Amino acid sequence: MKILVPVKRVIDYNVKVRVKADQTGVELANVKMSMNPFDEISVEQAIRLKEAGICEEIIAVSVGVQQCQETIRTALAMGADRGIHVLHDGDIEPLAVAKILKELANKEGPTLIIVGKQAIDDDSNQTGQMLAALLGWGQATFVSDIQVEGEQVKATREVDGGLETISVKLPAVITTDLRLNEPRYASLPNIMKAKKKPIDQTSPADLGVDPSIRLEILKVAEPPQRESGVKVEDVADLVDKLRNTAKVI
Repeated sequence: MKILVPVKRVIDYNVKVRVKADQTGVELANVKMSMNPFDEISVEQAIRLKEAGICEEIIAVSVGVQQCQETIRTALAMGADRGIHVLHDGDIEPLAVAKILKELANKEGPTLIIVGKQAIDDDSNQTGQMLAALLGWGQATFVSDIQVEGEQVKATREVDGGLETISVKLPAVITTDLRLNEPRYASLPNIMKAKKKPIDQTSPADLGVDPSIRLEILKVAEPPQRESGVKVEDVADLVDKLRNTAKVI
């Protein structure tokens, strides 16, 4: 089995995101970047399947600027076998990414594609579903447990109010939930080995994909500051404020 794992370069989750003065986006200059946390989970799951003898090769793919190779190197240090970098300097939407991944899947022939359910920069939660539709493959989303059984994947999904277990025929697309696993840290020897692992570079044009933007961002704004609480003297004062100030009763 060959597994394809897309990995996205995003602002590190520990960094406080700041909006540009013109409200056209967020500040990226001199900001620490890292792999999308949901994609780390996808890489970890692929590695676990390889360690179990189910998978023979893991391919990490990233779409974006030249620095995305650093994100691929992180995946290689964790345990992926090789990388593919689709170089694109501008913004790119989920549909274009899904089309790129479709072309790579047709070229590489993976049996399973494991995608983070969403990226923490835009929270779109679209790429995995679009990719499955474009390929005509089965899909399991928000997965918190995976068991490969022959030509089927038994997946447990996180749904409102509980869990759902489904069986999906391979080839398939899986999108990962936070509860699926705890990603490993790359060891220093593996970080050094990752520098020698191959990363092929291509472009959307090479794959026959038009990455043109179809949506316009009108405004990006920080959430309003939360108002400080107030102390109440007694129950009557509390009821008065709930009724007349907060208007919740």
